[in-house]
Amino acid sequence: MATTHISQLWIYPIKSLGGVLLESTQVEQRGLQYDRRWMLVDKDNHFLSQRKITKMALISVELSEFGLSVRAPDMPVLIIPYPDPQIELYDNIDVTCWDDTITAQHINGSIDNWFGEFLDLDCQLVYMPDNSERLVDPEFAPNKEITSFSDGFPSLIISEASLEDLNSRVTINLTMQRFRPNIVLSGCDAYAEDQLGHFKMAHIDFYAVKPCSRCVITTIDPLTAKKESPEPLQALSLFRKKNNKVMFGQNVLHQLTLGHKNILSIGDTVEIIKASPALIFD
Repeated sequence: MATTHISQLWIYPIKSLGGVLLESTQVEQRGLQYDRRWMLVDKDNHFLSQRKITKMALISVELSEFGLSVRAPDMPVLIIPYPDPQIELYDNIDVTCWDDTITAQHINGSIDNWFGEFLDLDCQLVYMPDNSERLVDPEFAPNKEITSFSDGFPSLIISEASLEDLNSRVTINLTMQRFRPNIVLSGCDAYAEDQLGHFKMAHIDFYAVKPCSRCVITTIDPLTAKKESPEPLQALSLFRKKNNKVMFGQNVLHQLTLGHKNILSIGDTVEIIKASPALIFD
C-alpha cells in the first residue's frame, strides 16, 4: 500500500505572484521560509492580488544566491535582495492585508517602479520583518499562531488525488498552480486532506484546522493570466459547497519541534496522530 508523502513543496515569496517549487524548505514560526514575506500594496497601502489584477499571474519569482529573481514579459530581470536583520535600511509603514493592519518595511522606489511599469499602476513592494507579527484568527488558532502575508494561515495542503478527481469533473486541464498550495501530498485518496487532523511530517506537528474556501483566482490560467472558464468554481459548487463557499484543500497550522532542524523535503511521509471527522457539505 502506498505511503502518503510530500510530492511537491511550494512557496510564494511575493503575495499573489508566481510560486517557487522546492526540493526542501525550512519551516519557520509563521510558515515556510520566504513564503509571502513580500507583498505589493496600492497607493492606500492595501494589498494587491490577482483577484483584481490578473496580470500579476505573469510575474515569476525564483530564489537566487543574493535575493529574489523576478521576471515578467518584456521586462528586465529584477533582483530583490534578501533582508539583512543586522542592517535597518527601510522605512516602516502600516499596510492592510484583509482585516489586518501590519507593520511592514518599504524597500525602495526603483523596485516599486519596476512593478508599476509592468502592472501600469502606482504600487509599492513591502516586506514583513521578523519583529512584525500577524496573528491567525483565534477561532482556529488558540495558541496565538502567526502567519505572513498569506490569506490567513501559515500553510495550505492539497493532495494530487484531489486535483485528479476535480479534473475528471471539468473539461479544462487544471494545474496545481491554480490552487497555490504549500504542501502537495501523494499516495493517498482524493480529499484525504479533509481528515488529516493532527499529523506529523519530519518531526513537526501539523494541524489541519479549516477547509480552504476558494475564490476567483482559481479561474485564472497562471500561464496566460486570462479567465476563460468558470471552472473550477462551477464544478466545486456541485459537491464541495458549505455555507455558500466552495472548499478545496486544508489550511494548516504547525508546531515546531525543539532540537530538530524543522526542514520539510520531498518524500517526507505523513503520520496521522488523530484524524478529524469527514467533512459534510451542503
